[in-house]
Amino acid sequence: MSYLYVTENNAKIGVAENYAYAECKDGMTVKIPFETLESINVFGNAQISTQCIQKCLVKGIPISYYSRGGSYFGRLHSTGHVKVERQRIQAALLHSELALALSKKIIISKIHNQIIVLKRYARSKCVDLSDECRAVKEMQNHIETCKTIPQIMGYEGNAARIYFKCLGMLVEPAFSFEKRSRRPPKDAFNSMLSLGYSILMNEIYGKIENRGLHPYFGFLHEDRENHPTLASDLMEEWRAVIVDSLVMSLVNGHEIKSEHFMKSTDDSGVYLTKEGMSIFIQKIEKKLRQDMKYLEYIDYAVPFRRAMELQINSFIQAIEKQDESYYHPIWIR
Repeated sequence: MSYLYVTENNAKIGVAENYAYAECKDGMTVKIPFETLESINVFGNAQISTQCIQKCLVKGIPISYYSRGGSYFGRLHSTGHVKVERQRIQAALLHSELALALSKKIIISKIHNQIIVLKRYARSKCVDLSDECRAVKEMQNHIETCKTIPQIMGYEGNAARIYFKCLGMLVEPAFSFEKRSRRPPKDAFNSMLSLGYSILMNEIYGKIENRGLHPYFGFLHEDRENHPTLASDLMEEWRAVIVDSLVMSLVNGHEIKSEHFMKSTDDSGVYLTKEGMSIFIQKIEKKLRQDMKYLEYIDYAVPFRRAMELQINSFIQAIEKQDESYYHPIWIR
């Protein structure tokens, strides 16, 4: 299966026979058969033809739009997968005991995965983070006894502050940072995290939609305008596993450098250059295609993209059977 990423400003995206193509201003053209095309992802101000949009709608191929810096705007998609009865069950989940139980599972898993990522990189950098990991673990231990979702998110927030401070201690000096910053990202490391989370959210969003769920009916995060809350909920356990570890690998493996970033004169945010964006997208696409064996309910390896689909299937089972035991968050080792 193929995923088309268009990062060139003023590129033209269209249809030629049974192919989608992207043509850059220097004349370079990429062509992908519609039979293998899974999605089109547009960064910046590319132009897409009406014929291509119609073809994608007919074939159920989503078109996602991002700013030049990677902020997610939204997506164009067909309504062919809507399942009203499933969405009614989903909407009734809010403020339920099942929502509380699922939230505990997801955030406990998220914090576990953060601890593992810290331990891996602390070993490789010969840095002692045992006190910090114990503090994060203490936040995790509190979650099981929480009576409300705001309590869960309070402990999650405390764990995240320690976690990101530790990540900043484990990267090369040119990429060091003290805390998570967004809208806009204030440094190169946060810029890559924000872009990675945007791409991850779009992946989850599409898989939610394909299974007939409503991306905006969540249960863990608070509702806010124009935000796909369910996608935010279900991506929590994947953040450290896919995005954080990928950014650490790019930085500490010297695959990306400080010259691959620029400071915006509009909002003082730090963003990837065209070359940096290309490096990042190739890396995350390779990661999403990579096989993994972290799901406890299957005994064979699947790509990360397929694993996310399986997780959404198990979420559907949990809400339709009203039993949180059907949901098993990813738990890395």
